[in-house]
Amino acid sequence: MPKEILEMPIETATMELPDTKTIRLKWPDGHNPDFKTGQFITVYWPDTPAYKRAYSLSSCALDRGFYEVTVKRDGKMGTRIVDWAKAGDKLFVIPPVGKFLPVYEPDKHLVCIAGGSGVTPFRGFAREATRRKLETKITVLYSIRTPADIIFHNEFRELEKENPNFKFHVTCTRALPEHNWTGRAARITSDWVKEIATDLPNTVFYACGPNALVEFAEHLVIHELGVAKEQMKTEKWG
Repeated sequence: MPKEILEMPIETATMELPDTKTIRLKWPDGHNPDFKTGQFITVYWPDTPAYKRAYSLSSCALDRGFYEVTVKRDGKMGTRIVDWAKAGDKLFVIPPVGKFLPVYEPDKHLVCIAGGSGVTPFRGFAREATRRKLETKITVLYSIRTPADIIFHNEFRELEKENPNFKFHVTCTRALPEHNWTGRAARITSDWVKEIATDLPNTVFYACGPNALVEFAEHLVIHELGVAKEQMKTEKWG
């Protein structure tokens, strides 16, 4: 049975960065869908129904009454959302699907490798784990060009304070002296990942972002670290 496609108004439209916006899509009255953190929705504008785009949820399954997606200015859909979408506009929403799901088991360590807006589903991972006070360890390894490119920086730092099992590590690949960046300034390497993932048999790896980043992470985890393919989940964004 096909899932019901619903028209939803944008309740809020929040600029995260100059090229990145979070939109909150309000569910219709009485709508109470069953879905999972880490899944994605597909959206389209009423005036262009043939042009659809899938976005990972940046909210989690415990957030009720709305979906949130966080979009970079990229392509027709991303540009229209970032530059023009506002509260009151309406989008059609195809319900959540996908298997990029957090393994919330007490003895597991989820190591999440992200680039750019690929960090957005991991906000949902960390939100749910924190609210449920889970013992599952979650570490986000986030590669961006400069400190100005960090999405959800304040929220991730607050989640770290609330949740002793959550860590947010950022590395900047093009940090300059004028950025006053005191953190890691290099690409993600197998040595760095090995420092984080000290119990490989009980680690589940996730990679989300541009194809090049995800393919690099797959090679690093599976071929350089020798981790089984079954312990890795990926979400490529083209």
